[in-house]
Amino acid sequence: MAQTYSIEFKEEACKRVQSGVPAAQVARELGVNVNTLYTWMSRFKEHPADPFVGGGNLHQEDAELRALKKRIKDLEEEKMNSEKSKRLLCEEPKQISIIRL
Repeated sequence: MAQTYSIEFKEEACKRVQSGVPAAQVARELGVNVNTLYTWMSRFKEHPADPFVGGGNLHQEDAELRALKKRIKDLEEEKMNSEKSKRLLCEEPKQISIIRL
């Protein structure tokens, strides 16, 4: 099972690397894979104010993008349903034959 680390732990590790300590050394001292540390560093650089969101939370830009994509999908479905309804209403009524026995 994957190890989970606190936000404070990740931020402290990133700050140590930014202060000039080699990433390999920080990773060794903390018992963290160096690639994991580099991943934390890239997230820390990309979103310095809130680098480590989790638990289903997203950065505000990502949440807005997800909401907009959902809205587009909903509007496309609504348009498709509207077009189907329009076609059905414009069709000539079909003759129904009643068979009597």
